[in-house]
Amino acid sequence: MSFQPGAHLSLPSTETHPLSGRTILQIIPDLEAGGAERTAVDIAKGLTDVGARALVATEGGRLVAELQAKGGVWLPFPAATKNPFAMALNVRRLALLCRHEGVELIHARSRAPAWVALAAARSLKLPFVTTYHGSYASRSVVKTLYNSVMARGDVVIANSGYTADLILAKHGFARDRIRVVHRGTNFSAFAPAAVGTERIQALRAAWKVEPHQRIVLLPGRLTGWKGHRILIEAARILRDGGDDETAFILAGDPQGRDGYVKELDQLIAKAGLEGRVKRVGHCTDMPAALLSAAVVTVPSTEPEAFGRVAVEAQAMGAPVVVADLGAVPETVLAPPQVTPAERTGWRVPPGDAAALAASLAEALALRPSARDALARRARQHVERHFSLETMVADTLDVYCALLGR
Repeated sequence: MSFQPGAHLSLPSTETHPLSGRTILQIIPDLEAGGAERTAVDIAKGLTDVGARALVATEGGRLVAELQAKGGVWLPFPAATKNPFAMALNVRRLALLCRHEGVELIHARSRAPAWVALAAARSLKLPFVTTYHGSYASRSVVKTLYNSVMARGDVVIANSGYTADLILAKHGFARDRIRVVHRGTNFSAFAPAAVGTERIQALRAAWKVEPHQRIVLLPGRLTGWKGHRILIEAARILRDGGDDETAFILAGDPQGRDGYVKELDQLIAKAGLEGRVKRVGHCTDMPAALLSAAVVTVPSTEPEAFGRVAVEAQAMGAPVVVADLGAVPETVLAPPQVTPAERTGWRVPPGDAAALAASLAEALALRPSARDALARRARQHVERHFSLETMVADTLDVYCALLGR
């Protein structure tokens, strides 16, 4: 079953917008990195742009400075705790905070703080919104119950049609409260013309990529299901087929997964790909990273709740090769959904290194005219469906409806 975003309000001037002067609180464990964290900052800016107060209760993180620069207010709060006793104390703490700040609506973006926020919102009789950002594994009745808090909002925002179908399958009681709001991208920042050559040169130098080498980029934190193992095997297949001009960049934070990092390094060494497959850590300049890439790949082996990287890559004109599962296919047009002449990227079976290698080779072999045409189609596609402005307007429309406009 599919769900479509509803028609949203246009954003009028600060003086006339129904949220002007209202106070909205978002709660999230931290503001380090990721789609949920980035969305929280984007919505905070959208709120301040229309004259609302945008509070974010969180433990902190690298995006706090950006939140504050965009007019949002950071409320230091132990939102990451999963300890039941600490969460119980947090309910009272959050309720007191909301009373003190005059909060009129609470929006939760993660499970543990959502339970805290739900209890606080109900005690204060405040509207409660959740955003279902992930697929949330549920291998037991207890885990399913724990996850169900993300479907208990007065409105449950799903970040893709795939996520909406998932909520319906697992938490059918939320059927009439689901609203699809696709993750939005800032197409002013993710635009080829916005990135100077010096930024690309700086990244290539930091990554120690030779001038003659093309880049296949896999952006994403270092966790097993992101498909790094599959890309390493695909790199070996391409090398054995005669490709000696491609560097494979794994750009992502290991987040303490030392065992997985060691495993990847061993796989790289075993394949004889030292110097060709590189772990470069967290990248702070993703527009430049995507523009520097000959191809961007998202070879996930488990479903993604949304295809943010694929959208951003298409906005930058980079050919994309993605695993055909989860929500990522919603963002990439490819046969048989469209004709080859209408494609904006490639989809491959998840976990199939040979298919990934074949599609990477096809994308790498594009002639300049074909690559330019693909880039134009891809940019038009994502601008039409996944803009930051649409995401913000749809989300603010949810708030307006709950607050009686």
